[in-house]
Amino acid sequence: MIITGVTNWLIKPFTMYGIAAFSFCVVFKGLIPPELARAYLAGAVLLGAAPCMAMVFVWSHLTKGNLAYTLVQVATNDLIILIGFGPIVALSLGISDISVPWMTLFLSVVLFVVIPLAAGCISRVIITKNRSLEYFENTFMPKFNNITIIGFLLTLIIISPFQGQTIIGNPINIVLITIPLVIQTFLIFFIAYIWSKLWKLPHDVAAPAGMIGASNFFELAVAVAISLFVLQSGATVTTVVGMLVEVPIMLTLMRIANNTRGWFEVGKQD
Repeated sequence: MIITGVTNWLIKPFTMYGIAAFSFCVVFKGLIPPELARAYLAGAVLLGAAPCMAMVFVWSHLTKGNLAYTLVQVATNDLIILIGFGPIVALSLGISDISVPWMTLFLSVVLFVVIPLAAGCISRVIITKNRSLEYFENTFMPKFNNITIIGFLLTLIIISPFQGQTIIGNPINIVLITIPLVIQTFLIFFIAYIWSKLWKLPHDVAAPAGMIGASNFFELAVAVAISLFVLQSGATVTTVVGMLVEVPIMLTLMRIANNTRGWFEVGKQD
């Protein structure tokens, strides 16, 4: 949990800001207008300030991760994001002279974190009390097995008509946005993954530990970008690109994690 907490909240938001700022404002300076570069940076900050929640269960399952640890780290990050997301976003964007209304950040956290978290807690208490824990875990919960994938696809379907033309019409900018996002994703994964190896943690903990920081809570990032900078803004484009490239990147990291499972077994034997 120390690895997860430090990587997700003390390293990830600030490395995302640094990598994105250096890429958009220095390396790609001649290719991206200054105002657009700042908008892209704002979108990257929103992605970096929120580690993934729901999809981590998918990545953990695909890497044969410890589901109990995955649940605890997701729950812990859910609680941290309640107080950490707003200040981190405001601080990071403030460095770039991008002012954001605190109320919008607060409402976004309430809508996308507090309400789902409360709904989960309340439904568990009520259903367990009225039926049984066995019914809740074996009958009620399985009904939601496909909700994550359906929600992800629905998000793509809703956003595509508004951002599809922008993405198709600006392929160079999309590539430029993708580069720092990919670098950041691999960096955060390997920080947590190698740290887990150095601390001699088992592979079924190391894999989900790396996955939660590498992936992003893109639903929250997209919603906040739209609220703060409108739907057609460069910030929203960046969050949408992050959403689109996340799955192939995470599948690549999943393959790396699965292929290096023996690395952890060797360390365990030693």
